[in-house]
Amino acid sequence: MAITSANQLELLQTAEAVAREKMIDPALVVEAMEESLARAAKSRYGAEMDIRVSIDRKTGKATFTRVRTVVEEEELENYQAEFTVEQAKQYMDNPAVGDTFVEEVPPVEMGRIAAQSAKQVILQKVREAERDRQYEEFKDRAGTIINALVKREEYGNVIVDVGAGEAILRRNEKIGRESYRPNDRIRCYIKDVRREQRGPQIFLSRTAPEFMAELFKMEVPEIYDGIIEIKAVARDPGSRAKIAVISYDNSIDPVGACVGMRGSRVQAVVNELQGEKIDIIPWNEDQPTFLVNALQPAEVSKVVLDEEAGKIEVVVPEEQLSLAIGRRGQNVRLASQLTNLDIDIMTEAEESARRQAEFEERTKLFMDTLDLDEFFAQLLVSEGFTNLEEVAYVELDELLVIDGVDEGTAEELQARARDVLEAQAKAALDNARSMGAEDSLIEFDGLTPQMVEALAKDDVKTLEDFATCADWELAGGWTTVDGERHKDDGVLEPFDVSLEEAQHLIMTARVLLGWVDPAELEAEAEAEDGEELTEEAEA
Repeated sequence: MAITSANQLELLQTAEAVAREKMIDPALVVEAMEESLARAAKSRYGAEMDIRVSIDRKTGKATFTRVRTVVEEEELENYQAEFTVEQAKQYMDNPAVGDTFVEEVPPVEMGRIAAQSAKQVILQKVREAERDRQYEEFKDRAGTIINALVKREEYGNVIVDVGAGEAILRRNEKIGRESYRPNDRIRCYIKDVRREQRGPQIFLSRTAPEFMAELFKMEVPEIYDGIIEIKAVARDPGSRAKIAVISYDNSIDPVGACVGMRGSRVQAVVNELQGEKIDIIPWNEDQPTFLVNALQPAEVSKVVLDEEAGKIEVVVPEEQLSLAIGRRGQNVRLASQLTNLDIDIMTEAEESARRQAEFEERTKLFMDTLDLDEFFAQLLVSEGFTNLEEVAYVELDELLVIDGVDEGTAEELQARARDVLEAQAKAALDNARSMGAEDSLIEFDGLTPQMVEALAKDDVKTLEDFATCADWELAGGWTTVDGERHKDDGVLEPFDVSLEEAQHLIMTARVLLGWVDPAELEAEAEAEDGEELTEEAEA
């Protein structure tokens, strides 16, 4: 088949028809045709030649050209597509490296195999263009709700038609035991759009917390307008959910607005989520207050927050315990997801017993180490003293407020506490040395003998070993795996070393060893301070 005037216009007509059918740019189809014709020409003239084809967008005429590039003599590799400056002088005036010489060559006769190859190239290019169009259409729609038509079900996964292609609702993204039949209409949340080899993959969800948030945005105009904001969502799909909202207009109640007249707004969301019960909770910046709200309908007596550990203790009356925990722990689990805190729930009796145990433990500590009678030790604990360091190094006036303690007694108490601490430090240091701890670590400022002992037990025996540690290895931390938080124990965690303190100690060790330039650290610190000041000014 030769490209003659009889079929020149046919090329353009074919390109337009294919583009219309696949809803892509006709220019992309024409480019695919040019590439396929160029490939056919290379099989005729030689694969090493740089043959290019240009199709006129108005007449459909295909022009075949051979392109040769001027290169340095030592760089000449492809004699069919390149030539030197001297060789180029036969065809060009004043040739320079990088110039190209273009000459037209006769059109090729396309045999059956070449025509079939050209067809495959065109189809491949069209498929790629179609996939790109689908990806471009859906990549910006991730995070929104879409209405889809069920096509079929495969191994529990639902394949749906989203207009310009197909999407998948995986089995674990369906609510409960939902089942669908072909041609059912469903509403889903676009969770992810990925560009893959086989085309764009659109993943849908009906269990994502964001799906509920988007449904409320559709039902509550105040959320859509930004007057009310959804701060957090926690779901047990198909069963129960909690959603925290805040209003930026004092005249609008965020909970009432989300519930709607006679519950109409929240009921519309409940119906879409297969009857999932929804608790709408007012957001509060104060975490303990927010947690009390999140644990509704249970009543809370007391809340103790440990911000560093991301943990919170909640004390409830005995009769409220089962309500606070919920069936199979559902209520406390959702409250934990909503607040992003680990929650320990205990009754008032359990909390009282724990406090009593702590009181007795501290009393025994002072009795054993300071040689005090039980009554005097209890007085110390009652005044808030928890360890020997506090007794040894506190201001003398704080001991004098205890009934029956005069200046001489206070000084004796502090002397005993310091003697015990010095003995403990010496024992810890001797033990650390016996385990191989070196002076570089022992003499490092910021580490107590007990800390050095703990490090030596963990096989950290030199300053170099210490400098290679991560901050969480020293201070401990939390790791989230599959939505659950797991505790990572730190070597120095028993000594109340925070992450910031651990980072400072490690960086100081690295500076001493010459691993880090202190000037660079100062520059980074100044840059961070400058950014913080800029953010504050903008705020």
